[in-house]
Amino acid sequence: MIVARSFAHQNAGVFGLARSGISAVRSLVAGSANVFAWDDKESMRKEAGAAGAVVAPFKDWPEIKALILSPGIPLTHPKPHDVVLAARARNAEVIGDMELFAREIRPERDSQGRAPVIAVTGTNGKSTTTALIGHILSSCGFAAEVGGNIGKAVLDLAAPNGKTIYVLEVSSYQIDLSPGLVPDVAVLTNITPDHIDRHGSLENYAAVKARLLKQTAKDGLAIVGVDDSHSAAIQTQLASNGGAEAVPVSVGKVLGRGIFVLDGALYDAQGQRATKVMDLSAATHLPGAHNWQNAALAYAATKPFVKDTRAIVAAIADFPGLAHRIEDVGAIGKVRFINDSKATNADAAERALVCFPDIYWIAGGKPKEGGIESLVSHFPRVRKAYLIGEAANAFAKTLEGRAPYEISHTLDRAVAAAYIDSRNSPAASPVVLLSPACASFDQFRDFEERGDAFRAAVEALASEQVREAS
Repeated sequence: MIVARSFAHQNAGVFGLARSGISAVRSLVAGSANVFAWDDKESMRKEAGAAGAVVAPFKDWPEIKALILSPGIPLTHPKPHDVVLAARARNAEVIGDMELFAREIRPERDSQGRAPVIAVTGTNGKSTTTALIGHILSSCGFAAEVGGNIGKAVLDLAAPNGKTIYVLEVSSYQIDLSPGLVPDVAVLTNITPDHIDRHGSLENYAAVKARLLKQTAKDGLAIVGVDDSHSAAIQTQLASNGGAEAVPVSVGKVLGRGIFVLDGALYDAQGQRATKVMDLSAATHLPGAHNWQNAALAYAATKPFVKDTRAIVAAIADFPGLAHRIEDVGAIGKVRFINDSKATNADAAERALVCFPDIYWIAGGKPKEGGIESLVSHFPRVRKAYLIGEAANAFAKTLEGRAPYEISHTLDRAVAAAYIDSRNSPAASPVVLLSPACASFDQFRDFEERGDAFRAAVEALASEQVREAS
């Protein structure tokens, strides 16, 4: 645990007690803060109380120095949550757990030497890129602490030692709540429309992503995937503002200076001429152009710390893949089951849809702007769709006349129906694909819980088939 000492002997409130909120409670209590906490869920309130917080509705809190807000609670759009307005009226800071981390790590870094922070953001690919960076660093002897918006909450990571490098996935929500986060290396994967309901416009969303890169330490690196117009504009701005060195990364385009991938080969053109680093076909768990970008970004982010390029290449090649991202969770007979719960928007789902020819597609959840209209060209791959959550009816309208579908409502029903249909289909290698193109918050705590539920449903089906066969 990283102990948050910045509010020692002062009142601090934690509102929203999911993974990061409970982590913040524990960290603040360990740092001698007087912690007040609230969540609508009774189970979360009990956990916070057991961790040492005074559990009470916000209206019953005393004056607080800071409000530590769950990233899922609206800060600005569509309008600030009432608790945000009330905290500001009391002149309390409104920050997140990532800001608590930042306030602890920077003093540690200054007094003990290096405790570098690599922060990864973007619309798609940030989880795989984060995990791959952590894998490379761990393979090369560093104590890589990986977390944030993926895996462990940031305050649950280990305190720094002489070999620690923090590798953090940072969402736009977390950036909004972390004005003091100063990465040594910041990575922007790409920007496509997402979270518009929380930021008001694509321009606002892009500006939040750009903010993290602008906060990068002046002696650090800002690494940007430049294959979309918004990210390219951010790269251009960074290159001319006198801050951290800006490194462009592209897939399919030769760069005079930067890192690029051409025909599946990774090149480093940061020196006087481009040098081939590796053939990415060697990285069997990183298929497709989107993963080539992830590999190029991870290479650029780790190169300042790992001087032996051969070690980076070896680590990329043996990367085992990321849970919940085109993850093969098993097969029953001829039917494969693929967990792509991390695909929380249409662009991310597209990356899975292009991988398979005979798909029994489980989609839906809390919808994003634009729905699945952009995926129409891939519907011929879909043998049938099984729609769940709030988006089911809207997705049904898009699929009408283009692909068969049924409204399953819940994930367990969708898995069962998709298995029966795929097992009885004439396809030689049908795939039941969970790639929701939606957020998970209507039915699950997060995409990880949704993916775990999919895996559990598949395991239950497999056990049932074993019982029937015996």
